[in-house]
Amino acid sequence: MEVMLAMAILAIALVSVFQSQSQSISMAADSRFQTTAALLAQSKMAEVEAAPSLDISQKDGNFGDDYPDYVWHIKIDDTQLALFKRVEVTVSNKLFAKRGTFQLVLYKSVRN
Repeated sequence: MEVMLAMAILAIALVSVFQSQSQSISMAADSRFQTTAALLAQSKMAEVEAAPSLDISQKDGNFGDDYPDYVWHIKIDDTQLALFKRVEVTVSNKLFAKRGTFQLVLYKSVRN
């Protein structure tokens, strides 16, 4: 009887440990995605900012062999203020079903 009780307590404890380990791995992967996606979005945003003009457009692409699972989407729109454009960069990872998208928005002044 004592051995069965000890085994039951051990089983409950191990389930708790394995659950926290699984959650830790999931959080680490999410953190890695957020960090990588933020850096990739910033690099794309810098490319857009360096362009001589901001025309209303939408573009898609990927990051090549360095980041094969990451794709980007750039959308440039007018705003209600004539001197500003809205630049939206979205970076996604197709391996993450949930929370696999990172978005960066910039309102840039354009001069005629």
